[in-house]
Amino acid sequence: MPVSPQRTLMLAGITGAVLAGAWSMGRSHSPFFKPRASTATSARLLDLLQAPPRPTEQPNAAGDSSVTATRPRIIPEIPEPQGPVTLPIRVALLSQAPIRSLTPIAGCRCSLSDGRVLDSQQLEIVISTGQTGQFHCRGGRLRINNRTYGDALHLINRGEGWLGVNELDLEDYIASVVGGEMPAYWEMEALKAQAVAARSYAMAHLARPASSDYHLGDTTRWQVFSGDQGVSERTLRAARDTQGIILSYDGGIVESLYAANSTISAEAHGHLGASMSQTGAQELASRGLKYNEILGSYYQGASLARLRIDGN
Repeated sequence: MPVSPQRTLMLAGITGAVLAGAWSMGRSHSPFFKPRASTATSARLLDLLQAPPRPTEQPNAAGDSSVTATRPRIIPEIPEPQGPVTLPIRVALLSQAPIRSLTPIAGCRCSLSDGRVLDSQQLEIVISTGQTGQFHCRGGRLRINNRTYGDALHLINRGEGWLGVNELDLEDYIASVVGGEMPAYWEMEALKAQAVAARSYAMAHLARPASSDYHLGDTTRWQVFSGDQGVSERTLRAARDTQGIILSYDGGIVESLYAANSTISAEAHGHLGASMSQTGAQELASRGLKYNEILGSYYQGASLARLRIDGN
């Protein structure tokens, strides 16, 4: 159940793009985030988006009170497939603070910035003494407390205790978020709708990182990310089958808010105008609606766009 940070921030370095934008939670702003250019290269992030197809209008088939049944349902068309776009995202493992134990597994090596490798005993000493600094773990999996993460792990202490930051590919992140936000046994079209909403939300935070160390956290303050624990064959499929697809509105990125059910969605996000009920998405999927129809029911007026290889 993501909630937006109250800050204005800038991203530099998404495949050479620079984008600035603002979002203020609790005010009468739409969740449709359109970036404001601050440099000559600011618009290049949006060049990663294919031009979205024109949506079609159909009668509303909503079965959830959070979807307005009196309005027609705008069905965003699914963009044509494209080659994969590799985008790294940095996720703060706030749910694992304080860090009590670190266990490198499957060939993972942890080292200081000068290249010196830390063995398991040295890792425990570093974590337990509370000294400031940072080190990095790569090449396998790292178990933090009782949860396992892959790709790159950055361990940072700036005087407020050790924090793990998992740097991984956006699509791997989405596969875990789907499993953290929805039961993996739910209807596949609901899982796909969740994947698109999670990816769009993540893209908005790639543009506006929460801090200089990470883009967003792993808790319900943002959206749930649980590392390897959230990944299954079905969540991988939901991410793969929607690879690179996000919600777009008026040339911008939709910061796609969602919540567990229509009541929470209305209470938390009603003043913002658009929010997906996860149980509502499951209900619509069980009625045979495809993920683009589900998304069109909740994020009315939005289109689907696909990230593409920059410059191609």
